[in-house]
Amino acid sequence: MDNKVCIIGGGPAGLTAAYELLKAGVVPQLFEKSGQVGGLSKTVVYKGNRIDIGGHRFFSKSQRVVDFWQEILPLETPAYPAAENDLIMLLRRRLSRILFLGNFYDYPLSLNKRTFANLGLARTFKIGCSYLAARLNPIKQEHSLADFLSNRFGRELYATFFRDYTQKVWGVPCEEIPRDWGVQRVKGLSVTRAILHALKQMVKVHNKHVETSLIEEFKYPKFGPGHLWEEVARRITTGGGRISLHTKIVGFTTSSGCHIDSIVVEDETGKRGEIPTEQVISSMPIRDLIKLLPDVPPDVQQIAGQLPYRDFITVGVLLDRTQVAPLQDNWVYIQEPDLIMGRIQIFNNWSPYMVAEQNTVWVGLEYFCQEGDDFWSLDDDRLKELALTELSKIKLVKDSSAFLDATVIREEKAYPAYFGTYNQFQEIQTYLAKFDNLYLIGRNGQHRYNNMDHSMLTAMAAVDFLTGKTQAKEAIWQVNTEDSYHEEKK
Repeated sequence: MDNKVCIIGGGPAGLTAAYELLKAGVVPQLFEKSGQVGGLSKTVVYKGNRIDIGGHRFFSKSQRVVDFWQEILPLETPAYPAAENDLIMLLRRRLSRILFLGNFYDYPLSLNKRTFANLGLARTFKIGCSYLAARLNPIKQEHSLADFLSNRFGRELYATFFRDYTQKVWGVPCEEIPRDWGVQRVKGLSVTRAILHALKQMVKVHNKHVETSLIEEFKYPKFGPGHLWEEVARRITTGGGRISLHTKIVGFTTSSGCHIDSIVVEDETGKRGEIPTEQVISSMPIRDLIKLLPDVPPDVQQIAGQLPYRDFITVGVLLDRTQVAPLQDNWVYIQEPDLIMGRIQIFNNWSPYMVAEQNTVWVGLEYFCQEGDDFWSLDDDRLKELALTELSKIKLVKDSSAFLDATVIREEKAYPAYFGTYNQFQEIQTYLAKFDNLYLIGRNGQHRYNNMDHSMLTAMAAVDFLTGKTQAKEAIWQVNTEDSYHEEKK
């Protein structure tokens, strides 16, 4: 099967598929439309300072994924220190908090004295009563994300910490988002579990079966997540695999309506070529895939054409350390009603090696928007001015003299969304399942808001099927669908 397996997309899913195929003796060919591997997990370098797009904690309940990471980047030990080795994972302490009405709250919300003091007696009482009401009289049929979160946390806690921030992220009210998003992202988390976790922390009981959202430490590549994926890409090419950057897919040829014979690619010069293939593993956005396949039924085209995505902008800001309020957070969720930014990352706290000069603080302000909307279209200078203004409002900097430099990064199709025509997505999935040599993997390849490890597992499932380790092609779609997926380590 040498060079007869074509992989579309050089993100975590595509690179995992290529690497796993090579280990199985199959030489793949991978096409990536951008000039850098890693997808949303890439690391962008600006004047020696590194930006992690979206923030990536390397934590998984799947031992297979953990073993993959550790094979590429071993964990730092006294015998293998980070100061002397670049191909290495650091073990980092997690600290994420919510900034709400001028106060910091643990993220996920912890039930401790600080939380109750910040909330105040009246609000705490209302949250408690609302939660009890939700437990005693839950919404019988959960249709929307609002229903799902209200049942899990009570209406008062949902309105306080979930409703407005979620609308900022997705651009639509929670009532218009199907409950599927909540099932994907917070399936193991609830107030009851948070209480149990708090009690175990108080008595210092080590909990091996901890929810993904409650983990307190994680592994992290020395130079950011893109460092790992760049090393994976290097190993693929060293092993004989081909990775073509700046190469986009512009068409397919098919036969019998259910088999892909070749893919048509276009390089950065505009030159096109047709690549015969026996198998296609695709992580490209389904909306784009459907546009390129010939003879797609009109109803499927219509559904795919209206699948929504959420895009975002990161403004990287370099600050003078002496004029920055000290924060130990990896990231802070911004729920202040008068601020546009949704989250801020402090890259020094992810890894000290993300920053070129240790007397500086390197932060990333994240803004959620829609490609082509007014915010997306703002020029870079205006976005930098906005970032500095908002940093001042949250009192992270004293004044504009703290500002040293900035850059702007726009990321398209960062988050597949679960509204619009998503409720008809099964029709797309059924149609694409007719292709006997097409395998859909990854976040955009399945239009599913997966974490990085889930995207990797879809790729591993596809390779297992292609190499005869499993007989069930549908296993590719079963990753991160079971309610028990996050419950315990596998």
